[in-house]
Amino acid sequence: MTTNTTLSADAVAGQTSKSFARHLPTVGRVLLGILLFVPGLNGFLNFLPPPPTALPEFAEALMKTGYMFPLIKGTEVLVGVLLLTNRFVPLALAIAAPVVVNIVAFHAFLAPEGMVIPIILLALHLSLAWSYRKVYGPMLAMRAKPG
Repeated sequence: MTTNTTLSADAVAGQTSKSFARHLPTVGRVLLGILLFVPGLNGFLNFLPPPPTALPEFAEALMKTGYMFPLIKGTEVLVGVLLLTNRFVPLALAIAAPVVVNIVAFHAFLAPEGMVIPIILLALHLSLAWSYRKVYGPMLAMRAKPG
């Protein structure tokens, strides 16, 4: 049994493209995965040195609730693992969106001296969401029918 497949010159040229741009979503996914996974894991294992300044009262309050800080750090670990393993990436980005927004807001309003990493985190998240924008189309339907 044989199959005859003909490829146009454009299709062959597109498959052998050596452009660096085709790797940008992968690089962004891995970087975002690392930026979420490592601090998330640090929330449980404390392997990184604490910041030299005292935490703002808001961060202390999150820790004192007993559940909120582990929930946030657990979400970061889960999303980081999903991004690093390239599994359920659109879902991971949707789950990470509120976490990223709160990281940026926290640093913008309570700790503005540390805004570099949150801006990088936000830029990576937005660029990946743009890369996967076609997947989000059905989720953004104004009227959806079940089933």
